[in-house]
Amino acid sequence: MRRGVRCPTIDVVVDIARLSQLWEQRWPGCSKVPYLLRGLTDRWVRFHTLPGSKRYPETEAEYNIILGRHHTVLTELVTAPAVLVVTPAYSDQPTPPRQGRSAEATAVQPGATYWTSACIDDEPDSTSWIHFYVSETPWVAAGLDPLLRHVADDIIANVLITDVDLQWLYHPYDGGMDVILPTTAERDSLRRRHSEWLSAHPTGL
Repeated sequence: MRRGVRCPTIDVVVDIARLSQLWEQRWPGCSKVPYLLRGLTDRWVRFHTLPGSKRYPETEAEYNIILGRHHTVLTELVTAPAVLVVTPAYSDQPTPPRQGRSAEATAVQPGATYWTSACIDDEPDSTSWIHFYVSETPWVAAGLDPLLRHVADDIIANVLITDVDLQWLYHPYDGGMDVILPTTAERDSLRRRHSEWLSAHPTGL
């Protein structure tokens, strides 16, 4: 898919109250901040998106490798016609900024609805907040490529992809992906299938 092509969207309004309730049922006490999800160590696995744990792509061939690995794992996870995609905005207040998300995030997920916020830095002289916007998107293997390319380039961070029932969580980042599965056994099975993409670091990072 060419750069700048928007992800497909469907005319579905996400039920925010139901989503919040479902999150507490599926992931009780778990932060919604994507980079903190790896704290669920018994169900978490990280895969790197380039050989040799290279972080950033430099050629179109490397972008294709990154997107191919995302497609492979997501295709194994997705069992429904649509997924939920969460993209962020940032501010120094607990309320979302007036301008909303970045131009890049808005372009690739234009129909997103504000969901919730979380404090990510609570220092005496500085407070930072992340604000989550969610949209329901038809699942097509390459449909999220514009978003995933921005993630690979560190233009958009703190993205979360999940199924509509929040059975699993998928956090793509610049250099890889964190995947949270419903059970340890499912995590172990996914890790074995793609063991060549694992980090050599003993912590799995």
